[in-house]
Amino acid sequence: MDHNMPPTHKILVVDDEPALRRALRTSLSASGFDVQEAASGEQAIDLFSRHQSDLVLLDINMPGIGGVETCRRLRSLGVEAGIVMITVRDSEDDQVRALEAGADDYIIKPYRFRELLARLKAVLRRMKPHLRNPVRRMGDLELDLENRSLKKAGADIHLSPTEFDLMALFFEHQGAPLTHAKLLRSIWGPEYGGELEYLRSYVRMLRKKIEDDPARPVYLLTEPWVGYRFGGAGERDE
Repeated sequence: MDHNMPPTHKILVVDDEPALRRALRTSLSASGFDVQEAASGEQAIDLFSRHQSDLVLLDINMPGIGGVETCRRLRSLGVEAGIVMITVRDSEDDQVRALEAGADDYIIKPYRFRELLARLKAVLRRMKPHLRNPVRRMGDLELDLENRSLKKAGADIHLSPTEFDLMALFFEHQGAPLTHAKLLRSIWGPEYGGELEYLRSYVRMLRKKIEDDPARPVYLLTEPWVGYRFGGAGERDE
């Protein structure tokens, strides 16, 4: 039993393969989750309307309406549960589609259960309401939202207003994958979305300022074909 995970968290596992659902039920139950199962997207939506869960683990490739449409419909119903989608390695479009449909994260098959557990825990942490403390931390970085300042190991790092806004967005979504389009639209406005080189140049500048070795980043991680992730899913924000 994982004593860091309270047994009160409910998770709905949605997969059309009974053997996979059984294996996940066993592992997740042993990790302290209360597990429900659905064999299709349609069943998941029906089940969720009657028994709400804290998390949904959703396979992208299922008969019927499929994982992406299931995610979209759950979000359109106002579902606020954390949604993690299981995608396949060779289809990078799936990861972007999952996030755009409202998924909080995704994990690529084949995966290790320990990695899945870290992703689920990270999503649960992000779902907790933010404390009113305006200071956010990750590793030796400290972001002060009130004074719009960033420190690394106690030393001030000078950021332009746009660089600060970008860092604040990353801190707000610690451990979560952010698509290029979401980053561009959130910081530069709704008319942006495809200017990847513009975004990459800002990330390069930020890496020079916050990473010990910008060529081997530990904070601003590239999420291939998707966007960026601030810190790994296993990182615990303080």
